[in-house]
Amino acid sequence: MSTKDIKKVNTHPSQNEGLIFEHSSPGKKAYRLRQLDVPAVDAASELGSALRTEAAALPEVSEVEIVRHFTRLSTWNYAVDHGMYPLGSCTMKYNPRVNEYVARLESIAGAHPYQSEASAQGALRIMKTLADALVEICGMDAITLQPAAGAHGEMTGILLMRAYLESKGNPRKKILIPDSAHGTNPATAAMVGYQVENLRSNANGMVDLAALEAQMNEDVAGLMLTNPNTLGIFDAQIGEIAEILHAKGGLLYMDGANMNALVAKARPGDFGVDMMHLNLHKTFSTPHGGGGPGSGPVACKAHLEPFLPKPVVAENADGSLRLDYDRPQSVGRVRAFFGNFGMHVRALAYIMANGPDGLRQTTEDAVLNANYLRKKLEGTFDLPYATPTMHETVFSDKLQNKQGIKTGDIAKRLIDYGFHPYTVSFPMVVHGAMMIEPTESEPLEELDLFVDAMKAIAAECESDPELVKNAPHTTRLSRLDETAAARKPILRWKPEQK
Repeated sequence: MSTKDIKKVNTHPSQNEGLIFEHSSPGKKAYRLRQLDVPAVDAASELGSALRTEAAALPEVSEVEIVRHFTRLSTWNYAVDHGMYPLGSCTMKYNPRVNEYVARLESIAGAHPYQSEASAQGALRIMKTLADALVEICGMDAITLQPAAGAHGEMTGILLMRAYLESKGNPRKKILIPDSAHGTNPATAAMVGYQVENLRSNANGMVDLAALEAQMNEDVAGLMLTNPNTLGIFDAQIGEIAEILHAKGGLLYMDGANMNALVAKARPGDFGVDMMHLNLHKTFSTPHGGGGPGSGPVACKAHLEPFLPKPVVAENADGSLRLDYDRPQSVGRVRAFFGNFGMHVRALAYIMANGPDGLRQTTEDAVLNANYLRKKLEGTFDLPYATPTMHETVFSDKLQNKQGIKTGDIAKRLIDYGFHPYTVSFPMVVHGAMMIEPTESEPLEELDLFVDAMKAIAAECESDPELVKNAPHTTRLSRLDETAAARKPILRWKPEQK
């Protein structure tokens, strides 16, 4: 089987396209402004030394050139609107259009953070309703919506941990982090002033309880645990883990990046988690990455509530809402204003559109899709852990490595079959990892096309290894020199000298 046998994609031409500056010609315009209906201002007297002496080097193009330029560029992009994004641990799910519709309502999109509380009751109600929903979903007691993304949420959560322990007389020195954790976890702990101590996994990909017992002492502030972890495995020992930490005065922080496997099925607060962050752009379908900004709310138990960033939305006796700044134990602001409000709107729209039953089905479908791919590809690719997995599954390149082919080669070949690559070489506890997460958004037909492509590539690894090693072959650019790109990046365009 080869690309010509795969239904997903055929090679098709797309036009070359230069930079917008390369279309520029003096005198071209794409607009015409009306005559001023106010008196003209002397720019020199108003701007003084800030007045430009030379015109800005902006492109001069016509309207049709602008439209065609950006339309052509859009044909180069792969997006979740085109097909599956199997990026494990990144949860690149489809963003429903109703979220965008609600976020663009004039009364919402036009809200201003400097409005008076009396005139912003609708915006505050959105934030309060979302906060209440997330607290219920997580099984927690309180929440802050301020953090701007997952790693920012981690930092906020560990700041809460430190503030709480300081209030008890000792912030402690170390944080334990499993070897299967997200890479931001140790960075976060270090930023907040803690030493990082690695905690090994057992043969099943879970926390080694004996190691935890041995390492947990009065110097340890807590454990940062991703659950399900980056192998897609739910650590069923979570209750025992919490007991070991709490018995020695430590706290359990949960990285909620993988809540797509738990929503409406299990609540972290119910199995001993003290605080956790959520990625609204992963679990609750707000724009992800460059389409952001993101949002990483932090939920916590009641004993950590006094330390939450200020302000928080509070309810008055008459049912109206206010921003509560009177919080003497707060860790302070972690974000300007009140967080990324547009993301709060989208997340609430998603939660309300689904309702409890819809959210539960979303979780079940995400787990079903991942396990369908695992079952279909098991045997074709090496499965390093036999432990049951949830919303994502991790294979390795062990079988294909016999032909000198690595996970990155397979990922690049997958581009020729019309798919975005899976997550490469992560988690690091699996050598040559191939981390795949289909999310709940993908229909059976798309999953089967992905299986066909992966099996075809596995066959090519045996019959024509060089074909895979030199992929991709159908893209505008062939394989890039990634080392040179990292060490000698070209960061700006310069016009040719005449």
